[in-house]
Amino acid sequence: MRRYPCLLVVGALAAGVLTACGGSSGDSGSTTIVVTHGYTDMEAKAIQAAAASWNGLHPDEKVSLQFNGGNDSALQKTVAGFTAGNYPDVAYEYGSSAAQLAKQPKVVDLTSKVASSSFDWNDFYPSEREAATVDGKVVGIPALVDNLALVYNKKLFAQAGIAPPTNDWTWQDFRDAAQRLTDAGTHTYGWAYVNDGSEDTVWRYLAMLWQAGGSLLSSDNTAPAFDSAAGKAALEQLYEMAVVDKSVYLDNGNGQYLNLFNSGKIGMLWTGPWDLSSINANVSYGVTYLPGDNGDHETISGPDLYMLFDHSSARSKAAFDFVAWLTSAKEHIKFAIATGDLPLRESETKLPQYQTFLRKYPAEKVFVANLNNVKHVRPNIPDYAEVSQAIGTMVQSVLLGQASPDDALKTASSQVTSALAGS
Repeated sequence: MRRYPCLLVVGALAAGVLTACGGSSGDSGSTTIVVTHGYTDMEAKAIQAAAASWNGLHPDEKVSLQFNGGNDSALQKTVAGFTAGNYPDVAYEYGSSAAQLAKQPKVVDLTSKVASSSFDWNDFYPSEREAATVDGKVVGIPALVDNLALVYNKKLFAQAGIAPPTNDWTWQDFRDAAQRLTDAGTHTYGWAYVNDGSEDTVWRYLAMLWQAGGSLLSSDNTAPAFDSAAGKAALEQLYEMAVVDKSVYLDNGNGQYLNLFNSGKIGMLWTGPWDLSSINANVSYGVTYLPGDNGDHETISGPDLYMLFDHSSARSKAAFDFVAWLTSAKEHIKFAIATGDLPLRESETKLPQYQTFLRKYPAEKVFVANLNNVKHVRPNIPDYAEVSQAIGTMVQSVLLGQASPDDALKTASSQVTSALAGS
């Protein structure tokens, strides 16, 4: 899911979704708020339908949607809006942007609002609530949640005579299967890893670090903690598979692994529900939890947020009313059915419509259950980007055989110490 400066023209919005550069509070007492987002394809249609429905039901609190050009640049465009004075009332933002945006004077503190029993904050999964909280203050409402699971090619497993993965698989089970699936002669690999040094590289390593009992940073987020026995164990696992076994296809971006999976050249992926729609219909695949370390199958989640920014009390109220409605169980399950996005609230899985969701997206049942395997979130600190860059380079160097786990850990730890000291 990944603004145009002022205007979005979409035919589906004719049923009452206004488009403009800014919201307003009209003389008649009606209020219009601006919601920026980076939704495309099915999600764009779903948010348009939701906004049209809201506007039909709430003539005094209108919503104007604006496409932000893509969520990868949402943070920069929102910050630029503060300088220009045309910031939105609601912005879809990556969870990793929460700490930086929380410093903005215009951010709406939602702590007391979500505490209302009618809102039921605790209905959101714990990892979502934690990602939306900075220094004890709730600064966003979960907009999307996902996680990493193991996706595997059933045909390749059968051809290799390997029993399919289970939710109880150990790391050794995973490594052994990857070795047996690998064939240098046919350029077939057991596993694929995004190795461009980006957050795509980092978050797979973080799941392994946490499973091994480690932490990325100290409890107060002021010092690195990954230069530990757990951090080394996780890197050694990667080194053994990529450098020793040579059973890992190293993608220098994220543009090839799915093509190779579709063509039967990769047996296993660590990926999320966003990739399922890109798996070819003729590929028979399964989904299980990540392989575990001592029975710990912890995964990592990437919650994104709707963040609210203050223009006036009337517009802030309208913004919260809309987002609370949009993320309510009864409304969000409609969004999930239309898009394949996972439920945001645990109560969504108790609704009759959840069975409709599972019939349409049967493979996502594992991803929904896997939300209970999320125990940590990435640190909500302004310097996370610098921390991530150091970790990404560390993992990349080990996977390429350019540095030993010990040396890579020491280098990255020094870089993270400097980044945190600079804050």
